[in-house]
Amino acid sequence: MAKRLGKGLNALFPDMAHTKDEQIQQLALKDLRPNPYQPRKIFQKDAIDELKTSIQQHGVLQPIIVRKSIKGFEIVAGERRFRAAKEANLDHIPSVVRKLTDQQMMELAILENLQREDLTPIEEAVAYETLMNKLSITQEQLAKSLGKSRPHIANHVRLLALPESTQDLITAGELSMGHGRALLGLKKKSQISDIVDKILKEKINVRQLEQMIQQMNKHTPRDKKKKPNQNLYFKEREGMLRERFGTSVAIKKGKKKGKIEIEFLSDDDLDRILSILQQDDQEA
Repeated sequence: MAKRLGKGLNALFPDMAHTKDEQIQQLALKDLRPNPYQPRKIFQKDAIDELKTSIQQHGVLQPIIVRKSIKGFEIVAGERRFRAAKEANLDHIPSVVRKLTDQQMMELAILENLQREDLTPIEEAVAYETLMNKLSITQEQLAKSLGKSRPHIANHVRLLALPESTQDLITAGELSMGHGRALLGLKKKSQISDIVDKILKEKINVRQLEQMIQQMNKHTPRDKKKKPNQNLYFKEREGMLRERFGTSVAIKKGKKKGKIEIEFLSDDDLDRILSILQQDDQEA
């Protein structure tokens, strides 16, 4: 998987690939500072301690990547190794210095973390959305480059429509990605905070939450309206559009004309959908 991922990313970022001419330098830890564009927000203490033990026994086996700054160096990739080296009381760490722009620095940090595949669902979602926005590519293009399915990308990005407090709980591991996806199905989004409190208090699992939300949605005012019969053609097209945009889509036909409704959950989600439409227009 990592090998396949690496190939796809090298195609997207040919200027950032490792070269044989790069020299490894021993840089003082006191001269290094973390990457301001680091997508990882949580560094697990157990993982740092484990890496610290390995460093104490074998040293730092893989150099970190840095760029020169006004004062010292900024870490581009390898912050976990940097933190573990500090815990191991090292004075220096093997490093490769690269000349990178702010955007290249951000992209490389994201890619390194995606290759490790241990980001939280929210961190992973932010990474996907950032790459799509910065590179002006679709979910399908990103999925192909990363060797993942488009629904995998879409399901993660949709989590960013949740309230920030709920995202924080997913990042902290108090709620699962399954909980987050179920909450997105709640018709009255204003109820999310109350439902989250109930989940935490009663330790509700994902299956129970799905059943709860299904019952709640049945009692919303708009659910009481009888939906008109819809032919198979429209249902199939709705499915195609839903898969394409990663959100709910409804096709409604009147006596003389019809309309397509595409649901978006936030301003960022709307921008994501618009970028897909713009991409389709360019490819047409």
